[in-house]
Amino acid sequence: MPTPALDLAAIRSFENLELLARQLVDGFITGLHQSPYHGFSVEFSEHRLYNPGDSTRHMDWKVFARTDKLFVKRYEEETNLRAHLLLDVSPSMYYPAPGHDKLRFAVLAAAALTTLLQRQRDAVGLVTFGETVELQTPVRSTSSHRHTLLLALQQLLNRPAPAAATRRATALTDVAGVLHTIAQQIPKRSLVIVFSDMLGRGAQEQEAALAALQHLRHQHHEVLLFHVLDRATESNFEFQDRPYIFEDVETGQEIRLQPAQVRAQYRAAMRQFEDDLALRCGQLKIDFVPVDVREPFDKVLHAYLVKRGKAR
Repeated sequence: MPTPALDLAAIRSFENLELLARQLVDGFITGLHQSPYHGFSVEFSEHRLYNPGDSTRHMDWKVFARTDKLFVKRYEEETNLRAHLLLDVSPSMYYPAPGHDKLRFAVLAAAALTTLLQRQRDAVGLVTFGETVELQTPVRSTSSHRHTLLLALQQLLNRPAPAAATRRATALTDVAGVLHTIAQQIPKRSLVIVFSDMLGRGAQEQEAALAALQHLRHQHHEVLLFHVLDRATESNFEFQDRPYIFEDVETGQEIRLQPAQVRAQYRAAMRQFEDDLALRCGQLKIDFVPVDVREPFDKVLHAYLVKRGKAR
């Protein structure tokens, strides 16, 4: 029986991120092997599917006995994927509420991807950033390195949202600067996976962020952008029709209004913003994946597998 899909509402009681990531991946793999996408073969990280003409000398008959599928053993000298996970940890990622915020979604998705990458013996590194790079780890494929990354991600889950006074004193998230820095530092062709809401920036800053993504593509990296939003409120502006005080989570600026007064204009502006972002990413050959923090994680894991197939 496949493990039920887990979402933010179902995992609030989990405190062990490593156990949770493993459960997410196991449930996804079980469902994957019962779906039309079973050919990805993520369950046996040390094997690859047998192709006609391969030598039977490296066939793993024990796996064949368990699965009725032919797998050939993979060896360490084979070229594996190098992946860099980039997490936006700016104040806007703490929206909409503790335990249901965009950062929590991104952290859990990154933990699941880290587990999946390590099972496939692919190398993974983690970068967290706000106005500057906060954490940057080496890129490795060992179990001990995975444990180190999961500990770092666990600390993000336990970190409180920045106070309003701190936000007012903090510069806006510099996605462009971080991406340019990373593009210069990655020595080998890699898969760069970005989790960000891409919000809180004007048109000029947005264009700079896209130019930085283009820099990564110019360096021959594959890029996968997960656009993380709480779509009910951030895209559709689904608030009750009563007075609210809305606060800019990046700057602390406040405005009082009734949602009905601006809902239509807001939805049109957000739709234009997302359409433009998706179009530009398509022009740059960047995989753009809109994700909703209220939905399960399968979309993230499947998008990664599709991109992984292109990046190898």
